[in-house]
Amino acid sequence: MASGMRVQAKVKNDVTQVKALITHPMETGNRKDKKSGKVIPANFIEEVLCEHNGKAVMTAQWSGGISKNPYMAFKFKGGAKDEMVKVSWRDNLGKSASLDVKIK
Repeated sequence: MASGMRVQAKVKNDVTQVKALITHPMETGNRKDKKSGKVIPANFIEEVLCEHNGKAVMTAQWSGGISKNPYMAFKFKGGAKDEMVKVSWRDNLGKSASLDVKIK
């Protein structure tokens, strides 16, 4: 499933920079609905993983403290033009998504 993700990867001087924007509500479970007064259930990304050639190059453990529609950027050594990078995430409700992109 790739819906709701934008990822780009660029290499320069043997360092690959990955940028990702994930569409996700990132609810902490502490807010109340203004109309009903009921607590909005927690719904947040727990893990983000980036792989290059099948090897994990970045893993992040998140919680409800991350903002809605999170953006992240990181670099790793290696990677070459036209190789693939895969970014995937999983939330506390079991939903997940992943996207494979070519390094430019």
